[in-house]
Amino acid sequence: MKKKIGIWIAVVFGLILLSACGEKSQEDVVEKLDEKLEEMDGYKAKADMKMKTGKEDQDYKLDIWHKKKDFYKVALNSQADEKGSQVILKNEDGVFVLTPALDKSFKFQTDWPENSSQPYLFQSLVKDVKEDPEAEFEANDTHYIFKTKTNYQSNNNLPFQEIHFNKKTYTPDLVKVLDKDKQALVEVKFSEFDTKPSFKKDDFEMKKDESSNNTDEAVSKTEGETDQPLSVVFPENISGAELEEKKEVNLENGERVILSYSGEKDFTLIQEKMDTAPTIASPQEVKGDIVNLGQSIGALSENTLEWTHNGVDYYLASEDLTKEELIEVAQSVQGKEVK
Repeated sequence: MKKKIGIWIAVVFGLILLSACGEKSQEDVVEKLDEKLEEMDGYKAKADMKMKTGKEDQDYKLDIWHKKKDFYKVALNSQADEKGSQVILKNEDGVFVLTPALDKSFKFQTDWPENSSQPYLFQSLVKDVKEDPEAEFEANDTHYIFKTKTNYQSNNNLPFQEIHFNKKTYTPDLVKVLDKDKQALVEVKFSEFDTKPSFKKDDFEMKKDESSNNTDEAVSKTEGETDQPLSVVFPENISGAELEEKKEVNLENGERVILSYSGEKDFTLIQEKMDTAPTIASPQEVKGDIVNLGQSIGALSENTLEWTHNGVDYYLASEDLTKEELIEVAQSVQGKEVK
């Protein structure tokens, strides 16, 4: 009997000791995350992002800058295609998506990044944690782990995410965005996170984005880059439609191919390539959402989706496809090239 009492005393003492060691509850951690955001004037982070949303995996190096309260710059540097590197910029003039190597830019009428989940932005991750009343929480030796719902307005195919916050710094180390079967289709691994960064006065201005966040490493065209002929790429996901017509158009300064699909849901895919790049290009106004297609950042409106990849401009339009289906078709435009 005395032995059993001794065991129970040891168990109770162990529980008290564990509590005294400060193992935090879910509410404690959320409060600390909020405090972390409040005390920071901004941050600079580096991350690797892998996307498995298309036929082939896409790998990006990310440079993420944020300056309180509403300035952002996210440089997505493609590992497979330097010309595909892009920058998402938010400053006092609006929200822009820039493709520096092609001198192309879109200006969005949107409340990005607040309107959707962003797996590489600290604020967005904390917001998703706070706004999901069913968020799951666990802790291991090094991380606080949350499993939450996502908020992708235009894509319900990625409904869940798993976020690993560092126990010492309360900053994100790993984010997995999951499909309906809980398979990770997007993975963001943070390698650096500076919560006391310094910024130059013009770091978030448009004119500096002839390069990425690495302002000393400008991305530029080399002679002959734009002289290659247009190689037509066909979508592999055609939503029950069939190719009805392929029309080639010679432009004064390039080529255009129009693919018309008809069937259960009709759509048109236009591919266009210019022989020479414009010296100065004003941002093209877009009313819609910023979507990451894997191979590129796209501009999604009600019935259209446009993007640039490998020096080719793509324009997908349909009165029948939903926004999710537009994204799925666009992500599948990676098929065999036909010259």
